[in-house]
Amino acid sequence: MNKKVPAMRRQYLNALVNSERWIGFKPRNDDIVIATSYKAGTTWMQGICVALVFQQPQPPVPQDMLSPWLDSSFIPFKDLMAQLEGLQHRRYIKTHLPLDGIEYFDEVKYIFVGRDGRDVFMSVWNHWHNLSDEIIDVLNTAIGDRGPPIPKPPVEIGPAFDEWMTRGSFPWENNGYPFWSHLYHASSWWEFRHLPNILFVHFNDLLEDTDGQMRKVSEYLDIPVNEDIWDSLVQGVSFSAMKSNAQIMAPGATLGAWKDTSNFFHKGTNNRWQGVLDDAQIDAYQELVKRELDKDLARWLESGGPLA
Repeated sequence: MNKKVPAMRRQYLNALVNSERWIGFKPRNDDIVIATSYKAGTTWMQGICVALVFQQPQPPVPQDMLSPWLDSSFIPFKDLMAQLEGLQHRRYIKTHLPLDGIEYFDEVKYIFVGRDGRDVFMSVWNHWHNLSDEIIDVLNTAIGDRGPPIPKPPVEIGPAFDEWMTRGSFPWENNGYPFWSHLYHASSWWEFRHLPNILFVHFNDLLEDTDGQMRKVSEYLDIPVNEDIWDSLVQGVSFSAMKSNAQIMAPGATLGAWKDTSNFFHKGTNNRWQGVLDDAQIDAYQELVKRELDKDLARWLESGGPLA
């Protein structure tokens, strides 16, 4: 039997993330941690958790107030800790860090959401361009010279994808710039998929069977399904419903982070890279995946379905 357990052994710091925020974090026995690299279904899973925790289709207040991003580098640390301690409902906390950059607790339930890297890049491209220049300046100023800054988004997508595939933001990564490696992130969680308190959910499976995946999450979190209201909960986490409620569902909405808050929910679809990336770039991505990922993880990250 695999006895390995995760350990916090790397420090991540840039204009968006700061792994030091996990040091001293005090978990509760029923805490939920939602883990994605970025643009892989984080907000969708937060929406599912709010529906399950509150048993209602929409959060009672904006998600920013209910589901803090623990390792964000730009929110004052004391404010973040005070918010966490003040939450009275079952907490569902967001992280964008690999598993080797956070504290692991047996009593916490983790939900890892995966997605094909090409789909992640297409989504983060829109996300990057939707950030206001003022917010990017604020993010970079917040860390000073303690970590790499986030540049303003480039005009051409092709060179940006090439750089995303070939340049890292941290010494142990060789891809993911200017954020962090989506592939390394996935590998760090995949290594511990044997643990009973880590659930893997895939973006594709959420698209194809939202009801079924939501029931799986509900069972994992030990939250009984109330059939009388279930359909309304599932409808509340549809892409159209979340987009129409972007002011309360989108992260950073209360901070004025976006040029267009509703555009945070841009398409909610996959395969938009087709016709955008050329054949050489697609081949290069597939070669990168072969080098960086376990073959079973590579298959799952691309298409979802049962774990190997």
